[in-house]
Amino acid sequence: MSGEKTPPYPGGIAAILTQMEGRRDALDFAPGEALPPMDTPLAGLAAQIVSEPDADPAEAPPFRSNHHRKRHALRRELTGRSELVFLNALLIAHLRKRVFPAHAPGLFQRLWAEEAPALLQQLDPRWLVSSVTTFGDHGLSAVQRSVGLALSTLFGTMKLYESERLYSGHMADRPFALDGKAPGPLPLEMDGYALPSGGLDVNMIGRLWREAEGDPVIQPLAHRLLEMLIADDRTVFSRLMTMRQRQARRDGAKTDGAPVPVPASHRALTSETLRWGLTSTIRAPLPEIARFAAHHLELGAAALHIHLDAPDPEAAAFLTRHPAIRVTQCDAIYWQASGRARPEAHQVRQAYNATQSLRDGLGVHWLGHIDVDEVLLPQRPLAELLCEVPLSAAVARVAPAEALASEDGLPHRFKLTHKHAGQPKAVLQAIYPTFGAHLYGGFLSHTSGKVFARTGIEDTRLGIHTLKYRGTEASNRHRLDEVWLGHLHARSWAQFRADLGFRRTLGSYRKSSERPEMGQAELIGYLMEEEGEAGLRALFDEVCADTPALRDRLAAHGMLLEHPFDPDAAVNRIFGALP
Repeated sequence: MSGEKTPPYPGGIAAILTQMEGRRDALDFAPGEALPPMDTPLAGLAAQIVSEPDADPAEAPPFRSNHHRKRHALRRELTGRSELVFLNALLIAHLRKRVFPAHAPGLFQRLWAEEAPALLQQLDPRWLVSSVTTFGDHGLSAVQRSVGLALSTLFGTMKLYESERLYSGHMADRPFALDGKAPGPLPLEMDGYALPSGGLDVNMIGRLWREAEGDPVIQPLAHRLLEMLIADDRTVFSRLMTMRQRQARRDGAKTDGAPVPVPASHRALTSETLRWGLTSTIRAPLPEIARFAAHHLELGAAALHIHLDAPDPEAAAFLTRHPAIRVTQCDAIYWQASGRARPEAHQVRQAYNATQSLRDGLGVHWLGHIDVDEVLLPQRPLAELLCEVPLSAAVARVAPAEALASEDGLPHRFKLTHKHAGQPKAVLQAIYPTFGAHLYGGFLSHTSGKVFARTGIEDTRLGIHTLKYRGTEASNRHRLDEVWLGHLHARSWAQFRADLGFRRTLGSYRKSSERPEMGQAELIGYLMEEEGEAGLRALFDEVCADTPALRDRLAAHGMLLEHPFDPDAAVNRIFGALP
């Protein structure tokens, strides 16, 4: 009949079952091939490393069987990982089929009963999910089968939904705007999730957690997966919590936690006894890191905790010659010791590392979190300014100043937003005639600034632009006067152009779901599509370049900051010659 919709799955459930079963043909063995026997020693496998299969005549093609083909593919994928990880993967591959060696389920059970701690340390999230799915098919107890099937369904549904959601143009950690909700019912006439008070998420997670407690073999695996789920800010669960907080703010509810309690020891501090420090997660050449460190050490930083996002032993050795610098190499060992997989988003890695520094304390009273391309520009000693923060405040915010790009060295002039200069928004059109209407404050970078947090407070987490206390943003905040956060965001045209690709996909030029108007992402995307390099250069020249005309327009509105600094000279004074 004309107008009828084609069903999503032509042929219905029968066709689905046929397609599913077509993927489950057994892996055959060539003569002499077999899975390891049931009594295979497992204790030493975690320390044995999988070698490149093509270099081993016993593993390399031509393939003798489907088992050989699958074994080769897994060993190639897992080269450099442990033989324990490989055996787990090989057993999973066979147990997904209709027919498998009779002892395969028992050997899989042995693996997780005897070597769970090593497996949980060495498996990545993908193989953790595959492992729990295998418990759903081959569990020895009702708990193993129910928890395995439930978690397999949960993560499978998430994979489908999260994959489709990427086509919305939103990154996985970006919640939708509250005003963008479409009308209409959910499939199967389900009631929608109640954003202000819905409990479906906690009921699902909580019931699975409790159910897994009924079996000692699957419990560590299930609990690890659920902990990873609630810690990842790229899931529907995390996004819904963010949207719930925004909805509460919109409705007038108080979402800030109680004021963060200030440690009693801070009440007796003076500008002479107060110690401050910085934490930063950095992926940059040594000269840039050295400039960052030397500048802030000369300002009086008592401690710098530098997390090298790309491990660099030579840089670490050079930097730690100074007693105030601590360097953490964020390598595989570091992330394994953290008990979580290395987050894909650098913003998540930054927040995690900053929180670890805050909890450590570093022997300072105030800890700031800034990036390697940001410099503090105080008008008076920073210890004095922090000492003047009201004792009721646990957070001190530093307002940003975006550098004007100089083509003959590092910038030494900066611009302010209209808000931080006390000017009306209308001045942006006068200062940036072409692009002022599309850039908040006339900035290409963030306008939130960064924060210092008091140390020694339990239940706090230090983020990129904020401090959270017991899961919500700290309410007792204070704006630090007489200091600016100089952001060397676009130091030159060459650097701006080189960083553009990363910033559009993973950094500050991603599309924001919170701003319905055109912003950096939309403006830059439009210019690249319609005008190419000429459009980008016009944007840079009007907004970023340190020209006399722009300086005059900024100065006329009190939005120009001149603060000369020489980090290269500071490097020579602090470290001596770079290697």
